[in-house]
Amino acid sequence: MPKGLFLIAVISLFSFDQPKLIKTKVTKDITIAIPQGWRPMDGIDFTQRYPSVRAPLAGYTNEERLVDFSVNISATQWPDKDIDMARQFFKASISSMFDRVEIISEGTHQVHGKKYVYFEFKSRMNGTRQDETLRDPVLRYTYIQYLIEPGRTLVFSFNCPQRQLQDWQETARAMMKEVKVK
Repeated sequence: MPKGLFLIAVISLFSFDQPKLIKTKVTKDITIAIPQGWRPMDGIDFTQRYPSVRAPLAGYTNEERLVDFSVNISATQWPDKDIDMARQFFKASISSMFDRVEIISEGTHQVHGKKYVYFEFKSRMNGTRQDETLRDPVLRYTYIQYLIEPGRTLVFSFNCPQRQLQDWQETARAMMKEVKVK
């Protein structure tokens, strides 16, 4: 076999094909794109992954229930002109939720004509000695973006185990670029 063909064969064995994204309507004015084969989360998923008084508008997960995407309305509201202050607030909030946060990228960007605040980061939540099932640290990759509108702040969040970051990072970025809010 020629060296060039061998090299292509080896690279293709180790490359992760991005899954096909399927447009999904969350509400009458919110459309997202999720990987083909993902399913809506059920009540147990929401309770375990998003322990909050307010359940997400929608949540989707892969077959193994390790990777997920959610859409939520934040309890915090900001006037449009305070987007920089909101970004600082959200960054501080993220930092306080975990024992360690490593920001990969952050800022604001335009998606389908709307300005979003985004954070892409790796996090660590230390385990606890009191509960044997929670002794190991939890390492996650998260891409989260916020749409700040008068009267509401929409939160779009992608999460997966940190060990799968290389497999899912480009898909997470592509999913965030497909968010449409009327």
